Amino acid sequence: MAVENRNILKRVYVIALLILIMSTAVAVKLSNIQWVEGDYYRKLAKERTIKNFVIPANRGNVYSSDGSLLATSIPEYTIRFDALAPSQENFDKYAESLADSLSLMLKKSSGSILNELRKARANKNRYMLVARKLSYTQHAAIKGFPLFNLGAYKGGIIIEQETVREHPIGKIAARTIGYERFDENGKLLPVGIEGAFGKYLNGKNGKILKQKIAKGQWKPIRDNNEVEPIDGFDVVSTIDVYIQDIAHHALLKQLEEYEADHGCVVVMETKTGNVKAISNLGRSKEGTYYETINYAVGESHEPGSTFKLVDLIALLDDKKVDTSEVYNTYGGVVVYKGKKVRDSHEGGYGKISLGRGFEVSSNTVLVQAVYENYKDNPKQFVNHINSMGLNKPLGLPFKGEGIPRIPQPGQNGWSGISLPWMAFGYGVSVTPLQTLTLYNAIANNGVMVKPKFVQEVKEWNKTIKKFDTEIINPKICSEETLNKVKAVLKNVVKKGTASKLYSKDFSMAGKTGTAQVDYHKGDVEMYYASSFTGYFPAENPKYSCIVVVHKPNTSKNNYYGADVAGPVFKRIAQKVFTDVPSTDQVKNLKKKISNQEKSYVTYNEKLNKKPSVIPNLKGMPGMDAVALLENLGMKVKAVGFGKVKKQSIQAGQPIIKNNVIVLELS
Repeated sequence: MAVENRNILKRVYVIALLILIMSTAVAVKLSNIQWVEGDYYRKLAKERTIKNFVIPANRGNVYSSDGSLLATSIPEYTIRFDALAPSQENFDKYAESLADSLSLMLKKSSGSILNELRKARANKNRYMLVARKLSYTQHAAIKGFPLFNLGAYKGGIIIEQETVREHPIGKIAARTIGYERFDENGKLLPVGIEGAFGKYLNGKNGKILKQKIAKGQWKPIRDNNEVEPIDGFDVVSTIDVYIQDIAHHALLKQLEEYEADHGCVVVMETKTGNVKAISNLGRSKEGTYYETINYAVGESHEPGSTFKLVDLIALLDDKKVDTSEVYNTYGGVVVYKGKKVRDSHEGGYGKISLGRGFEVSSNTVLVQAVYENYKDNPKQFVNHINSMGLNKPLGLPFKGEGIPRIPQPGQNGWSGISLPWMAFGYGVSVTPLQTLTLYNAIANNGVMVKPKFVQEVKEWNKTIKKFDTEIINPKICSEETLNKVKAVLKNVVKKGTASKLYSKDFSMAGKTGTAQVDYHKGDVEMYYASSFTGYFPAENPKYSCIVVVHKPNTSKNNYYGADVAGPVFKRIAQKVFTDVPSTDQVKNLKKKISNQEKSYVTYNEKLNKKPSVIPNLKGMPGMDAVALLENLGMKVKAVGFGKVKKQSIQAGQPIIKNNVIVLELS
């Protein structure tokens, strides 16, 4: 018995010892957590339940040159309800009124809304959805509704804000206006003006502190933000909405008529290089057209006959030949290194001058002129191309600018047919905007300017940065060459390949182009690219313009630049100068009218005399009489219109300030 009691006692001691050890370990651990690791765990708990969320700053607006909104940031709000935040007293008191108010805004029955609120309360829902995609005005109104006007803690309102980008004029010029967003891999995709000028538009993000209330659900801790976001600057583009609309619809009409694959049009202000309109339209599988690739900026291709302008400038500037030099078209076919160069006109043009050859776009004439004069020194010809900047990108702020290709003598890619092929726009590759820049230089009296899409960055009415016109080449050719080229370009429209565009009431100048694209790739279908580049009016050019239409349907029996692209140019030119609002000038503003001058002198004399008694006002114009009396400190009541017929206080009476005098006018 004694032995058994001792064994029991030993077990009690062992258990007591174990309990003591465990208690000590727990105490040590708690002490360690409290004093050693406490800060870490408190920080961890806070991070998992409370953290800062980024509030994206509103991007600045993108405006057209005439002040129209092209892109803007619109705040959208989501309203949720923390059903456990209000006290029972406040919930019972205001729930019905809240339901009635929400009913009017959301166009739902107040009964169903009240049921949802009560259900959320019963289910302890702390994140009930009330409404999505609310405007700022709607969100401000909802904050004032019963219960919600008590705030986040007492009223349970949860406000979530996000910013969306809107384009008020729709998809017109969408690729040029562009965007800035991240792809699925987190890589920034900067496109167009939005992408190129993101550093100005973006602003600085703010921060808001939120508390975790459920799995994946967070609500703001307070109404105010921790750090307020700072809006980005505004960007003012060179686009003119009215001209843009004209250009877009003129191109769209022609693409639809010819069932073309894609096309582009650019209208540029001659002196400044400001791009007033740019449209890039591609055909969908359904046959509709929409803004896709920025073809004008990014598509480098063989230009065809519009490149012949380079030939003419080089030949005349180097004084190799004059426009009167006569060439034999040899039945419309000449051969170089076993390769045939053909005229589009079957049988050729007989013997014609260089100038006339340009006007009718004779390949045989231009190729002969270039080859005969530069075959021994092709570098001299290519240097003209390089001096015009056609051998390198324009250096636009956009991503994806097309890379030009100009073969250089002595380098890879140069062959025996390079020179003759270049003469009629093959074997070279430039973008539509590069071609337009060259033609614009002719319109601008030889000064080549860089195309410009943005004119300034602003913060409200304050200019942050201004973008001036950049000169690429101050003089691309001599004055003599310039005058001859201008005359020939005008004749292209008057009596050349673009004669269908001619109008005696409106002058235009330019050059047609019809190029075979991918003709040298056996496994790729060959198609035509029709173009027209020029400026208007011909005498004192204000705008230059290029139109390019790719792959017009050849079953229409017409694919030439004059017929496909030319009408777009003409439609734009005529509409810009007949429809664009203008401001009339009022002439002879400084011309003096004797009666008016006499009346003014009489009034001025009476005013400066400062009489001490009421003057005789009969016969004086009513407006003058009122002004005179008020300057004397009297109150005037005029009845009727015209000159003073009667006055309630007769002439000669003393002037008493603030006395009322009634004038009867007739």
